[in-house]
This record gives sequence, C-alpha cells and structure tokens, in this order.
Amino acid sequence: MSNSLNKSQIERFSRQLILKNVGAKGQKKVISSKILIIGVGGLGCPAAENLTRAGIGTIGLVDNDVVNLSNIHRQSLFNSRDIKKSKVSVAAKKLKDINPHIKIKKYNIRLNEKNIKNIIQDYDLIVDGSDNFKTKFLINDYCLKFKKKLVTGAISKFDGHVFTFNFGDKKTASLKSFYQKDEISDDILNCEFEGVLGTTASIIGAIQANEALKMIIEIGKNLKNQILIIDLLNLSFRKVKFKKK
Repeated sequence: MSNSLNKSQIERFSRQLILKNVGAKGQKKVISSKILIIGVGGLGCPAAENLTRAGIGTIGLVDNDVVNLSNIHRQSLFNSRDIKKSKVSVAAKKLKDINPHIKIKKYNIRLNEKNIKNIIQDYDLIVDGSDNFKTKFLINDYCLKFKKKLVTGAISKFDGHVFTFNFGDKKTASLKSFYQKDEISDDILNCEFEGVLGTTASIIGAIQANEALKMIIEIGKNLKNQILIIDLLNLSFRKVKFKKK
C-alpha cells in the first residue's frame, strides 16, 4: 500500500482525517484492513454500509439467503426490486456504488464447521450479524482459536446486545463466558419469532461498525469483558461486566 493517501482519498475521507485520533495514519489502517461480515441481514447491512463509507479496503460477505419482502423494513441495503435475489450479490453491488475502490468477496454459502476456517483466516476482524446461537458459538470458537478480533451483535423487539472480543489478548473472555452454556435456544433474541423494530437493527449494526473501526484504528475503549445492553423502547444503555470462564 502507498505511504500516502491520494487526492481522491483525502477528499472522500476528509471529515474522518481531521479527527486527531484518526488522521492519515488511522485512515491508512482502515483502507488496508480486511473485515468479514457474517450474515447480510438486519445487522450485517448497516454494519457493511458504515464500514464501506469509512473506507475499509476489503469486506467479505457471508450469507446464502435471498431477499424477501419481510426483510426490507430492517435490512437497509435492500429494496423491493431486490426480492428473490441473492443477498450477497445485491449487497456487493450497492457497496461498490458507495465506494468503487473497495474489494468485495462474496460467500453465497451457509457458514459451518467445514468451511469456516478457510473463510475467516484471511480477515483481520469478524463482524457477527448471524441470527442463531449455534452460528454465534461457532464463530466465537474459531475466532478464539485463531486469535481474531470479533464484534458480535444480537437484536429482538426493541433490544440489542453488543460484544467486542480481541482474542489476541489472553485475558479476553468469550461469548461462552457470558452465557455459561454451549447451547442456547434461538427463541432468545430472535426477531423472526419475537419481532423487531427496524431502527433497532440499524442502531446495533452501526454500533458494531463503530466498535470494529475503533479496533482497526486502535483508538478509544472497547467492550472488553463487557456486554452493552440497549433498550430502545425506554432508551436505556448499560454495560455489564463478566469474567473469563
């Protein structure tokens, strides 16, 4: 990568560049980074869009689903013309429209134990926007094994949870440290069964992107060994600490 930003990059990211704790040095970290987004849905869409606008150099998109009418109220990259089209294909095109210089890698597959290693190993950070705990625990275990950075989100009704893990730090707890179980019913924090306000997805996905950017640039504080719990119906935000299991 070039040691300096070009004229187009300086103009495009000018409002980030003037931030003292970002600057050219931080922006170059953003442009050279690779982030994998698992689940291109209510969380993955706003996360991907915010990270693309921020200048992430490479984004991987994992999802084997197609766009349904019921997705559109909360999955911000899709509209009515996209129904029955592949989510990763539609999202990739729209992200390219936002930033033509971004590299997009499409994985039109369902993540499982057989393919996860080959997919995640090339990325600096993983954003988990999946909608079931089996997948969340799978992502958690492999990120722990390969010492990846991970930002996990979950939503239901008016509520959202965000976790941030840096498994390169031996003192970092994992998702299982919080839940204390290897299996959890997907009736918990599941918008398909309990419903969700569309803005809840947008807000939690944006917070995931924000946490990812801070970790990439290496600024601020993250949610190490804490969960951020947001109740948007009553507009309450709280953090709860938990210990490494």
